[in-house]
Amino acid sequence: MVNVVSNRNCVYQTAYHVVWCPKYRRDVLTGKVASAVEQALEVICAEREWPVVSKEIQPEHIHLFLSIPPAVAVAVAVKILKGTTARHLFRQFPALKKRLWGGHLWPPSYDVGTAGDVSAETIQRSIERTEPIKGRR
Repeated sequence: MVNVVSNRNCVYQTAYHVVWCPKYRRDVLTGKVASAVEQALEVICAEREWPVVSKEIQPEHIHLFLSIPPAVAVAVAVKILKGTTARHLFRQFPALKKRLWGGHLWPPSYDVGTAGDVSAETIQRSIERTEPIKGRR
């Protein structure tokens, strides 16, 4: 469950399901590497106060379900997550660079979806039922 969060400017309840794979879809996220990337993700998200709802590290991809404030673009958050974990893993496991030629752990692509307590259909019905303001269409 994603909690409602408030700050000076807004109240929000955001949830993003982000999935990304290592370059060439190599199955490098196993054993100590998987543990290190999991720990790094926890630290990054804790430092930025991005609550992690759920995460799953598979040998060839990562699923991360987290809440990001609306002031932070999802693309920026993913860039931070991928860039920081790559630097951390390459420092800790230099042999990864040989397995992933070109010196990149992650490709630029990722998949993201949103989730919430209210379905898109419910929102659409609510908007359609809203009375127009007099003098406006």
